[in-house]
Amino acid sequence: MTAANSATLARRDLVLLLGALGGLVVLCWLYLIEASRGMTDMNAAMGVKPWSKVDFLLMFAMWAVMMVGMMVPTAIRSVLIFIQIGARAAERDRSFVSGYWFTLGYVLIWTFFSAAATVLQWFLDQAALLSPMLVSSSAFLGAFLLISAGAWQFSPVKDVCLRHCQSPVMYLATHFRPGISGAVSLGIQHGSYCLGCCWLLMSLLFVGGVMNLVWIAAITAFVLIEKLLPATLRVSRLSGWVMIVAGVGYLAWGFVT
Repeated sequence: MTAANSATLARRDLVLLLGALGGLVVLCWLYLIEASRGMTDMNAAMGVKPWSKVDFLLMFAMWAVMMVGMMVPTAIRSVLIFIQIGARAAERDRSFVSGYWFTLGYVLIWTFFSAAATVLQWFLDQAALLSPMLVSSSAFLGAFLLISAGAWQFSPVKDVCLRHCQSPVMYLATHFRPGISGAVSLGIQHGSYCLGCCWLLMSLLFVGGVMNLVWIAAITAFVLIEKLLPATLRVSRLSGWVMIVAGVGYLAWGFVT
């Protein structure tokens, strides 16, 4: 494949992919807006009774859609880099692979997380630790989640994961493999670093409200900022202290009230 052909394919793939992902994210957020309106009545009706298979599937679908709406925007830079690397590989007589397949790997990783989050929600719901709006009703639980998320910001694993998210070029170039399976596999691999970076931040949804759209948007914005800003700014360290202090304050407030 010539350089001109691969460049044309890359530009076309870029335009189509960004349009598709933009539309997907918008649809996800429209779903969340609509779902948040009926969530109170739904959870009040469910109470602490055993979940049916339909209940579990509905909650899983909610989490899966929410993770796509939150995490796909934060992965755009990695997707763009993958497309550029794929175009250069195509110039060396390799077939061009669409960025859709790389993005699919990301989606699969966060779908796996959605299943785990649904199980956690079921456990908390059955223990009567969640309000109808899926907010922690326990000061201990809220404090534990905040302090745990804050402590994770200082962990070596977080540092490694965030470094790959902030500077994905070398990792994607080194681990790039031709073909659809290679693209999906690379998306899963790099998406795993994204998961390692953000999984405890996602648990904070149970502190501010799983269906609190402002809280969802705030966490999404923070994840995006943390990935885009230089590591030298130590955003993760500062945010870690804020979460820990907030967790201690949350627990103290629970004792007072």
